[in-house]
Amino acid sequence: MSQPVPPPNQPQQPYDAQPGGGNPFAGQQPGQPGVPTGNPFAGQQPGQPGQFGGVPFAPAAPVRNNVGLGLLAAVVAALVAAGIYGGIIGATKHEIGYAAVGVGFLVGLAAGKVGGRNPVLPVLSAVLALVGVYGGQLLGEAIIISKQAPLTVSEIFFDNFSALNEAWKADSDLLSFLFFAIAAAAAFSGAKKATG
Repeated sequence: MSQPVPPPNQPQQPYDAQPGGGNPFAGQQPGQPGVPTGNPFAGQQPGQPGQFGGVPFAPAAPVRNNVGLGLLAAVVAALVAAGIYGGIIGATKHEIGYAAVGVGFLVGLAAGKVGGRNPVLPVLSAVLALVGVYGGQLLGEAIIISKQAPLTVSEIFFDNFSALNEAWKADSDLLSFLFFAIAAAAAFSGAKKATG
């Protein structure tokens, strides 16, 4: 029997006709067209559809709208910020406007980040910022009094609250109430900015 003869002028190759033992890209150098890089979007220009029929994009973040969690985060932030603000007032014996702004912004930021875009949260944040500044001013007053009286801060704050409140009223001036307004505005703005 005779064997088939290949046509003239054709190179002799194995039956699978792929160089490099079956790898169709074995003879090509990396970076040349046709060489896979592992990234299916590697050759695309931004904004152009690719081989998968669309433009690659990141999925949208889920919309957060949880008033309960936002309110809880704002309450915790108000308590923490009031403690820090009261400590600053007690240490310096002065109310510091930037600290009141910090109280408000922290409360609003916490509410907005955790609670999302609910329109109630900026208003609640402003109210809780007022409570935080008031609590911080009372705590600062209690710290100042405890340095002069034989009572602890907790005794002054919890056992003699009405006397503490009267002392706070006596020491309050127009600037104290301006700090309230600034803190409320900062909380409202912080809650709006936190949601983007």
